[in-house]
Amino acid sequence: MANPVLQKLASLAMTLGLVLLGSPPATAAPPRASEPAGIDVSWPQCGKTLPKRPAFAIVGVNGGLANTTNPCLAQQLAWANTAPDPQLTSQPRVALYVNTANPGLQGSWWPSSNTYGGAAVANPYGTCGSGAGDFKACSYMYGYAKAYDDATIRGVSDPASYRWWLDVETGNSWQADKGANVAALEGMAAYFKGINADVGLYSSGYQWAQIAGAVPSGSPLAGLPSWLAGARSLTGAKANCSLPGLTPGSRVALTQYVSSGLDYNYPCK
Repeated sequence: MANPVLQKLASLAMTLGLVLLGSPPATAAPPRASEPAGIDVSWPQCGKTLPKRPAFAIVGVNGGLANTTNPCLAQQLAWANTAPDPQLTSQPRVALYVNTANPGLQGSWWPSSNTYGGAAVANPYGTCGSGAGDFKACSYMYGYAKAYDDATIRGVSDPASYRWWLDVETGNSWQADKGANVAALEGMAAYFKGINADVGLYSSGYQWAQIAGAVPSGSPLAGLPSWLAGARSLTGAKANCSLPGLTPGSRVALTQYVSSGLDYNYPCK
């Protein structure tokens, strides 16, 4: 049975905001701090002074087109690797992004078979070069080939150790046939998955709808993490975390916003 005198003393102490000797102070759990934003860079930032030790960094492999190389890739990867280790956020310390496209027969190169890099490629759309109706098969091979080049000839060491974001924007060359565009992106994703690398999708909802449209739930793109562009502030980037992902089953992992002339990226919870 409780001692009535001690009960009265305890009540008085609470009223006065005091703590009785021997009673542990009541403490609230500290609020969880927001995850720090990272930075993405590519050829437009060549020669520019970048903030030291970013929380995490994403480096563009290409020079604005799917068949080019970022001339500052080596220097920017060295900068990215100044990010703290171990990583400070839910995102990898260093990731990569690549330009995507589907130029079709108007491109400087277009595949004519299911072979690339000296190996036959399993193509879910059939045989590229077989004649009428093989455009999706060739689109798949185009995407596969661009990913192969990004991983093998651009100067990336240990490509399997990175997450590769597929940058899907209307500024690049695309076909009116959205299914063919999806096939090209699937070919890229297939190559990166084939080397056991992580893959994600970067776009805005508007641009994705123009290029790829509604992706079937059975597509290899379904469920890949989404990195959403379009916010103009950190507040807007945080709000965009609640938007739907780009494909069925996809969650928004990262949102981009612009500040002081640089692209910053907020990790969604």
